[in-house]
Amino acid sequence: MNLSSTALARALQCQGVRTVALMMKLPQVLIASLILPVAVSAAQQVQPVVPNRTSASPVGDAVVAPSAPMKPSSPLYRIGPEDALQVNVWKEPSLSGAFPVRPDGMISLSLVGDVQASGQTPDQLAQTIQKRLTKYIQDPLVTVVVTAVNSQKVFILGEVLRVGPLPLTPGLGVLQAISSSGGLTPYANAKKMYILRSDADGKQVKIPFDYRKALKGEGAPPPSLIAGDTIVVP
Repeated sequence: MNLSSTALARALQCQGVRTVALMMKLPQVLIASLILPVAVSAAQQVQPVVPNRTSASPVGDAVVAPSAPMKPSSPLYRIGPEDALQVNVWKEPSLSGAFPVRPDGMISLSLVGDVQASGQTPDQLAQTIQKRLTKYIQDPLVTVVVTAVNSQKVFILGEVLRVGPLPLTPGLGVLQAISSSGGLTPYANAKKMYILRSDADGKQVKIPFDYRKALKGEGAPPPSLIAGDTIVVP
């Protein structure tokens, strides 16, 4: 059966009204079940952005780089007996190695023999070894590193709980040395303590100080300690 254009349009309009009415009659649960999967799929495509704490960031979250490790000694350090040294001769592994400083202040190396190390800085000792090696090697390059400081010590004797050597650490004074030795015994004469120190000629010099005045901050402060000092507590 043929329909005019006007009749066809009316038929389609009626069909659309029926579809809308049918959708309005659907339960809300069914409509939600149709819409929810689409919403979840869209949400999964959006990923949250997490800031990277290990990368560079503004001042509030700046990453602090670890500090460089401290060197065992400064370039001005004077080598002493019982120190441990690492001597490196460039491209000469047979001449390189670890060398302890003997009690007489010497070290022994191949080709050059005994070398006076005590009293020199690492750079000075490297220059000394280089000069001696020029007889055997063309343009030698030598570096010296102090790997262990064992010569920087002071000693404490007399009426303290623990006598013996103490490592001369930065900031160690007479009062700190006595404290590190356990303190005074009941028989100590705190007013007649002194330090024995060797001068440039090797003679021992007696430097007195009053322990009790030093504790109270009165009078002259105790002298600073240097390697080789001996604190005597009578």
